[in-house]
Amino acid sequence: MTASAGGPDYLGRIRSRLQGGDLPGYAAQEVMGHSLRQEHSTAPPTARAASVLALIYPIRGVHHLLFIQRTSPPGDRHGGQISFPGGSADPGDQDAADTALREAAEEVGIDRQRVSLLGELTPLYIPVSNFLVNPFVGYLPEQPTFTLQESEVARVLELPLADFFAHDVIAQRDKTLYNGLVLKDVPHWMVAGEAIWGATAMMVGELVAIGR
Repeated sequence: MTASAGGPDYLGRIRSRLQGGDLPGYAAQEVMGHSLRQEHSTAPPTARAASVLALIYPIRGVHHLLFIQRTSPPGDRHGGQISFPGGSADPGDQDAADTALREAAEEVGIDRQRVSLLGELTPLYIPVSNFLVNPFVGYLPEQPTFTLQESEVARVLELPLADFFAHDVIAQRDKTLYNGLVLKDVPHWMVAGEAIWGATAMMVGELVAIGR
């Protein structure tokens, strides 16, 4: 990938592919998933609906991708994880995109009126919490000012988008889960000293795939 990976050409490519439904789907996601994920790729009828927002915006002319690190309440299966802003659908949400925008506004104070939605990635089932997540990609023309929902969000991470295209950005690391179970050789994105794994890493995998 060229140095322009995070520039307007990249945004044009992903917008075109997202709006045209030209997605690699689970084949691109599973590259960053643990081998156990191969047994849980299909959502059951009981799965709960959720949405997340992969938000792209410039910082000093370089496009970044927004992540959050969640707080770590006792017993929270996703506590402390790095993820995109998002959460479960509410009855008042108009649709899955509305859920993603509402959650981003609630969790980190994103002005939803300023977000241009580029499209939706392939929905991803998360077995541990029984959520079927709809990932949306959005664009802001400027770096946002954050207001954190302190009960949910410990910090925000603004990571250079182009860094996810580097040849040495993926590492295999063991991961200890909330219940003490250790997963061996889990794929991680390693960007700016941050380790991103699990469902979020899989969504990023598809985002990277459509930008190549």
